[in-house]
Amino acid sequence: MRKALSLVLVAVFLVSLFGGLSVVPSAKAVAQEVTYNLGTEPATLDPGITATLADVNIDLQVFDGLTRIDNKNAPQPAIAKSWTISKDRKTYLFTLRDAYWTNGTPVTAYDFEYAWKRALSPELASAYAWQVYYVYGGEAFNTSIKVGTKYYAQAVDAKGNPLTKTVGGKVVPVPNMAKEIDPSKNVGVRALDAKTLKVYLQSPTAYFLSLTAFPTYMPVCKAVVSTNDKWASDLTNYVTDGPFKLTQWSHNEKMVFVKNPTYWDKDKVKLTKITYLMVEDESTALSMYQSGQLDASSTVPLSELPKLVASGDAQILPYLATLFYRVNVTKKPFNDVRVRKALLLAIDRKAITTSVTKGGQIPALAIVPYGMPDALPGSDFRKASQVSFYKDNDIATAKALLAQAGYPNGKGFPAFALLFNTSNLTKTICEAIQGMWKKNLGITCTLRNEELGVFVDDLIHMNFNLALVQWTGDYMDPSTFLYMFVTGGGSSHTGWSNKSYDALIAKAKATVDPKARMATLHAAEKILMTDFPILPIYYCTSPVLLKKSIKNFYQSALGIVDWKNAYMG
Repeated sequence: MRKALSLVLVAVFLVSLFGGLSVVPSAKAVAQEVTYNLGTEPATLDPGITATLADVNIDLQVFDGLTRIDNKNAPQPAIAKSWTISKDRKTYLFTLRDAYWTNGTPVTAYDFEYAWKRALSPELASAYAWQVYYVYGGEAFNTSIKVGTKYYAQAVDAKGNPLTKTVGGKVVPVPNMAKEIDPSKNVGVRALDAKTLKVYLQSPTAYFLSLTAFPTYMPVCKAVVSTNDKWASDLTNYVTDGPFKLTQWSHNEKMVFVKNPTYWDKDKVKLTKITYLMVEDESTALSMYQSGQLDASSTVPLSELPKLVASGDAQILPYLATLFYRVNVTKKPFNDVRVRKALLLAIDRKAITTSVTKGGQIPALAIVPYGMPDALPGSDFRKASQVSFYKDNDIATAKALLAQAGYPNGKGFPAFALLFNTSNLTKTICEAIQGMWKKNLGITCTLRNEELGVFVDDLIHMNFNLALVQWTGDYMDPSTFLYMFVTGGGSSHTGWSNKSYDALIAKAKATVDPKARMATLHAAEKILMTDFPILPIYYCTSPVLLKKSIKNFYQSALGIVDWKNAYMG
């Protein structure tokens, strides 16, 4: 009896033990979804005409180029699985892996050739076409004149000056009909077959592999884009090749991305859904973060930043970017360098960074920020050159220069506006500088804010006096801040031209020796910081709101967020 009872008890114990284990609930899987505040509506989803950081932060989620930048800012194989480089470092031969567009068709070398030549084509008018000038014949094609279906170089006079004529009240370039430019033959990118892309450069470029990760170099699906000019504004035709696929776009509200099932490296992608919001007001974004509606945000209220950093809800990330005013030097009185320098010197940058922004920014006394490498390993371009080209808050010199220009104590200075892209931060900065110029120089100006798309359009068409912009490096080299100011540069937006500067930039592009090249770039920056078509304010940092549940979050020093390897934990 006792033995039978013991067996029963053992049986009950075993049932209890194993039965209990079977009904213990397993740990609930964490939803691999993240909501991020981009902070603004993108200007475009077309990588060929990308012009803003907001655009880039969308391009990188839905596109893959030949390479992709890793968390150490180094280019790694992406659509290109391997490459070889010639001894003179001018010819690259890329071998593509098996990869597919979201419509199921293969990504080919022909798509890359088409995309690069499309970005360079004069009719696309890409603001970043100059990024592809490293490719042999790229600049000549981009600056050519289309006549019918053919392209021609611009005619010049005996002194080499470009010839123009007036047609219908507009000044237009005169084509040299004897100098045809055939992009199929005269531009150094060619698909040898579906899996092989040959690239010939204008001159050796040490950072070219990093450039191939930039949106302007990303492929587009030739079969779709060549037949539909509106492909990037209609999600039905928005064919991409990146880790995520865009499935919803409610303008000025949100974008929804899902994991791309056709992505070549999909096994490494953990997030199943990303939602981008376009909340411009930093306080509203913070409230949404605190209530659980946001997991991360590119915007942080300045007044709350110290407290949020202390609590661990905000991080201040390094950022290779400079905030500055572009000056339209084609308009009076800003065509006078004395006026430009007076405005520059009458700004108290230290007061702005310590009392307004409070995010670890450094007053900018040049254009290239700290953190850009110089010639020697571990060296810094800013530290290797003049750390400063002018004094911060030099009121006495500013007043003297303004008087010399004919505006003593601001008397007679014409009315003008400060243009900025809508945000509380840019508004606060413009208001502070507006007050400084009023107090220090007796100059009165107004503020003019615009949403991003209109702002960019006005920059391109020079519809402004002074415009507050933030320029973020596109790659890890000081040239990313200097090349844009050449005469007629697609991203200059100042109207400034200096032949000595142009010559130095051309020399730098053709110089292989690192020390000599950097010396040339230092000389070019000195010209820029003597003529002042721009007025630097500060070197930026990047405060972000970020929940601790987001793992492997990566934002490069170039300000680009890559969600490919992130996950929720």
